[in-house]
Amino acid sequence: MTTDSRTAQQRFASLLGQHQGIVLKLARAWCADPEERRDLIQEISTQAWRSFASFDADKARFSTWLYRVALNVAISQQRGRQLRQRHHVDAVPAQLEQLASTADTAESNARLVQLQAMVQSLPAMDRALLLLHLDDYSHSHIGEVLGISASNAATRLHRLRQQLRRQFEPTAQD
Repeated sequence: MTTDSRTAQQRFASLLGQHQGIVLKLARAWCADPEERRDLIQEISTQAWRSFASFDADKARFSTWLYRVALNVAISQQRGRQLRQRHHVDAVPAQLEQLASTADTAESNARLVQLQAMVQSLPAMDRALLLLHLDDYSHSHIGEVLGISASNAATRLHRLRQQLRRQFEPTAQD
């Protein structure tokens, strides 16, 4: 191993360690099953390392770049799961299994499960938008990560909050 590749590995490991929360939150939002979540985290890490040579700190922050890589991996993995489920008629979505396993828990846990299922059922763009918002990113940074304008991010986020409010609390007013 050359000194340059060792330095790149150390730099990557340091940056990934600093921003591991991004990967963990995204994996939790995309996968209800802990085993699938671990697989996704590993795949994100692997793909980020493979793509690290293309990372340019002058063009984007590492956190922005990592979010893009992580989202692309998560979306690809979700498509693969959906394709496999179409070919297996008896496959039960992880969300339903999770809801069934927590049926006897306290109401707060049931509501949490309901919220998690709602988030996991969102289209990829909406889920990414919500995760970035929950991480307190600005509309401009969300737009940068998702490839949309800041005003489009703000509008989409407003509509998404209204939609979630209606689903989560059917009696809630916009």
